[in-house]
Amino acid sequence: MREPGLFGGCHGGIAPRSWQAMSRTVSDEIQHLAAAAGLQRNWRDVEGREQVVSDTALAAILEALGHETGSARKRKASLARIEEQRFGLPPLLVTEVGVPTPVPSRARRAELTDEHGVTTAAGIEAGMLAPLTVPGYYDLALPEGTCRLAVAPPRCPLPDRTERRLWGTSLQIPALRGSSASAFGGLGELAEAVSALALRGCQAVAINPVHALFPGVGDEFSPYSPSSRTFLNTAIADPRLLGLDPLARSTGADLIDWPAAMPEHLHALRASFAGLSTQARALIAAADPDDEPGLARHAVHDALHCHFRASGARDWRDWPARFRQPDSAAVRQFAQANSGEVAFHRYAQWLAREGLACVQGRALEAGMAIGLIADLAVGVHPGGSDCWAMPQAMLNGLTIGAPPDPLGPLGQNWSITGFSPAGLRALGYAPWIAMLRAALRSAGGLRIDHAFGLARLWVIPQGGDCGDGAYLTYPFLDLVRLVALEAHRAGAMIIAEDLGTAPPGFTAAVTARSMLGMRVLWFERAANHGFIGAQDYPADCVAMTGTHDTPTVAGWWRGRDLDWAERLGRLPPGIDRQQAEAVRAWDRGLLWSTLAGGERPADDHPEPVVEAAMAHISRTRALVAIAPVEDLLAEAEQPNLPGTTTQHPNWRRRHAAALADLLEAPGVSARIAAIAGAK
Repeated sequence: MREPGLFGGCHGGIAPRSWQAMSRTVSDEIQHLAAAAGLQRNWRDVEGREQVVSDTALAAILEALGHETGSARKRKASLARIEEQRFGLPPLLVTEVGVPTPVPSRARRAELTDEHGVTTAAGIEAGMLAPLTVPGYYDLALPEGTCRLAVAPPRCPLPDRTERRLWGTSLQIPALRGSSASAFGGLGELAEAVSALALRGCQAVAINPVHALFPGVGDEFSPYSPSSRTFLNTAIADPRLLGLDPLARSTGADLIDWPAAMPEHLHALRASFAGLSTQARALIAAADPDDEPGLARHAVHDALHCHFRASGARDWRDWPARFRQPDSAAVRQFAQANSGEVAFHRYAQWLAREGLACVQGRALEAGMAIGLIADLAVGVHPGGSDCWAMPQAMLNGLTIGAPPDPLGPLGQNWSITGFSPAGLRALGYAPWIAMLRAALRSAGGLRIDHAFGLARLWVIPQGGDCGDGAYLTYPFLDLVRLVALEAHRAGAMIIAEDLGTAPPGFTAAVTARSMLGMRVLWFERAANHGFIGAQDYPADCVAMTGTHDTPTVAGWWRGRDLDWAERLGRLPPGIDRQQAEAVRAWDRGLLWSTLAGGERPADDHPEPVVEAAMAHISRTRALVAIAPVEDLLAEAEQPNLPGTTTQHPNWRRRHAAALADLLEAPGVSARIAAIAGAK
């Protein structure tokens, strides 16, 4: 009896050789389409081993990117559309000073109009626009049409190197306490902290991301899973900074109760808005920035979110279908009918925006060379404002994370998404530029989280495992040039978080543009597994004793991270606590021999180790030395434990008292003197 054909019939089946040939054809077409769409079929893991993405995974990601793969005709059409997008005049051409720029034109001359309205002629030879010398944005007029031209400077700004050591600290704003009681820290507490740190010679304060979260929602509080990266977290707003009446506040516990605190703060903001005079409301409305259309759309999103959240909808994906499109008639009617609610959310954004500017102003007035260093998260919540307001710019049906490898066999899915490379190009990079400007508006520096994402991101189809993902290539050169241009316009330094295995060409490109890498004490190990000396740190970096994701120095020395690993079943496979303690004892010896030498402090006496770690990063050639405030205070607990959610109190810890008081504690002055290079 004959076996049924592969496509279900008992007759007309495809012979094995024909099927194999067809399979190879389909595979070739999928791989060709994937390559054209920027997907990397082959990649190397952390141990340098070659990995291959399956055709099934590639097809699923291609479909999510909008490229149909279900038939030969559809695959051919998808490829044709991608190829078509490569020709013609794009909305924005990105180049840099001193570099000829390829333009899709046969003309010999073009007209350039700068940001001041001055028009000049520019030559074109063999399709290359002559190099320009002044950074900025231009209108480029060609016979084929017009487009924008972004001209980046060759390097990002850097603070002046002085004889004194530039040092700073990093902190989590919600963890701060201030002179008055609060459920969690906000911009008022940050202002007090900045003033206290400036008095002690601190030159920079790196803060957690202040991107917009969901208003009044207490179960979505991670700063790295925001609703929008262009707008601000209104939960940190404090009217006192702007001369308005203070919010009603409650006393907070040692751990922040976000489900109670966030609705309470939103209620207090509403009361503040209700108490404004008509004149004050008019002045606030007139103070909206140039990105007003985007702000209006975000305010409408937050108004809709509050409206539908009351009936159980978690985010816009649960709203009635007619409200899921930001330009729909239903959304316009809602905004008109609820104009007061929309105005409230604009007010909350104004409070946060102007309050943050006030804090940066105080930092600079107090003598800080840099002031605030903002933090740019790598992505956004798929159900947030950005994905609702500009779906054409975002990855839809894809989340980002990290691939499985020997160090993380299951991989990571961060449950966030990001910009679409094709969407950014089609929109002239407008969302990217707006996001950068928002981050740099009130900061002397910007840390780009997981900066490798400028070159590639591991994308995972909705419902798939981490192993079903692939690396998606981004227009790296365009993105880093735009970062340099916006940093130049803001006069701000850039820190590119580069922990891990860098994509090819990444390090050379960011280093050439004076984007500072991060050199964290725990990861700076020598070939013999010891810790490298201070003299071995490069000059073009920020040297750090730790980050929000690593153990504090005191906690590592005490083995507090091992306590958590044992409690949560996270010790390495085949290693019990006793073996882990033996490894840590050896590592303590390696660290102490690098930091100071001599008699090693006891395991339960970490203070000398913390001070020595401060002195160690101060001795490096790094442009800036940064220690988390937990290290300044020699605290044992870290703010976040990667890979956990509710198992560890991530983003919930608060300091015991106001930072101004804590800095008076014994030992803090010695640690500050060590990091400042005064010893």
